[in-house]
Amino acid sequence: MTATLIWILVVLAVLVAVGLYLSWTAGRLDRLHARIDAARAALDAQLLRRASVAQELATSGVLDPAASIVLYEAAHAARQAEEELREVAESELSQALRAVFADPQQVDVLREAPGGEEAAHELAEAVRRVPMARRFHNDAVGAARRLREHRKVRWFRLAGHAPFPPAFEMDDESPAALVERAA
Repeated sequence: MTATLIWILVVLAVLVAVGLYLSWTAGRLDRLHARIDAARAALDAQLLRRASVAQELATSGVLDPAASIVLYEAAHAARQAEEELREVAESELSQALRAVFADPQQVDVLREAPGGEEAAHELAEAVRRVPMARRFHNDAVGAARRLREHRKVRWFRLAGHAPFPPAFEMDDESPAALVERAA
């Protein structure tokens, strides 16, 4: 073989290797975006469940009227919030839950009411799952962001026209009295 033919084969091999690597990276980025979509759907489901349980509890008549109003308005606002205001509305629901269940005796009153044990358990589970779902979503977003910041992804436009994935930042601290006593 001539030297020219060897060089052509080497260049072709390098181009094929680079193409395969870029294709693998684009596939990885696509899988990360799919993971973000799935994690966001799971987060939305958990947020909706938490707001629904809180709203149900607020209208059950078990809580005192002031607590019911605070909880109902925050849950309703969280369920009806526009996408750009959702983080704020969900944070306000977290704050309302902590305010309503700041006193451990409020949890005891809830548990002693008919059907209250199940309601307390369901709310505690919903409140407990939101931080996990948010963490999974934000971890997927972080992984996609780190990959999208690589030069090869930017230079070869491997992300296509997909928007830069936003993290979901909210106050998701659970009311300690509710989680401890309802567990």
